[in-house]
Amino acid sequence: MRLGLSIGYSRAHLDLPVALVQRAEELGYDTVWTAEAYGSDAVSPLAYLAAVTKRIKLGTGVMQLAARTPANAAMCAGTVDALAGGGRFIAGLGVSGPQIVEGWYGQPWGRPYYRVKDYVAIMRKIFSRDAPLVHEGTEISLPYTGEGAMGVGKPLKSILHMNPSIPIWLGTETDAMVRLTAEIADGWLALGMVPGSLDHHLPLLEEGFRRAERATGRKKTRADFTIQASVHVDVDEDVKAALARIKPETALYVGGMGHRDKNFHKDMMTSRGFGEAANRIQELYLAQRKNEAIAAVPDEFVDMKSLVGPPARIRQRYRAWEEMGVDAITVRSRQPAAIDVMAEAARLNRPGAA
Repeated sequence: MRLGLSIGYSRAHLDLPVALVQRAEELGYDTVWTAEAYGSDAVSPLAYLAAVTKRIKLGTGVMQLAARTPANAAMCAGTVDALAGGGRFIAGLGVSGPQIVEGWYGQPWGRPYYRVKDYVAIMRKIFSRDAPLVHEGTEISLPYTGEGAMGVGKPLKSILHMNPSIPIWLGTETDAMVRLTAEIADGWLALGMVPGSLDHHLPLLEEGFRRAERATGRKKTRADFTIQASVHVDVDEDVKAALARIKPETALYVGGMGHRDKNFHKDMMTSRGFGEAANRIQELYLAQRKNEAIAAVPDEFVDMKSLVGPPARIRQRYRAWEEMGVDAITVRSRQPAAIDVMAEAARLNRPGAA
């Protein structure tokens, strides 16, 4: 089982945990992942980390589509990959939510399914440099000829000869987007995945692979595709204390990260069997009763999607994550003890290990 480390995005003050990333690389972690919301961006930290690491792959988990044109996303990916020596960058993409897309970036929510499809196709054309960039898409077309255009847009090739094989992964959760991910992407940052939940998604992935084969004439199988789940990890002798530290983020995403009627995180919690709690959390959070919303997060829900407690408990419960059928797991923690415990757990539970 490969391990990744998620360092997320910075809070009020920029804090890049360089030593933690270097420790993860030393322990054999395969990837490190950044994120962005509406503060620190996902790409700049990876450029810095490229200079202070040697092997670990550098992934955006995720670049928000609305934050960049597809051409700029490709430029960022190609530049950081070159700085890192080539073959180390993973372009993880995601749509974010309508509140951020329209409120922060000033763009219409539009039709995310088709925007993702156009976005990925354009990035691949830029990476390959097979021809000057032209794309006739449902949501994005280049050169631009819409409202306000002068009509002189010129198809161009990237000046930088980028690595043509930079992998593109998608962070998705709904059935339609999971099918699309399997069809057009190299990997899946599986949102909300827990042990036992992959079975629902496998038929969707297989349909996506079949669509890819019909579109390209090339066979695509599970072996050509990476699935990466993620898990909160917190080492503490007091399990309840560890769960409590995760609850504020859960309450924020379920209660406040999205519109009342369009919140993917709330929908995911509901699908896991905690619909009543999800409704209550959102109600309290939107009423600005945040402490009550945090208290309303069930221990059972947090424990389902986390590995917390003493090292022995984490190692024991890790087995279910290792056996769930994914290729890699991202450790969501900035706790040095968590990084070490998970490295130990991955070795102990590796098939054939002593």
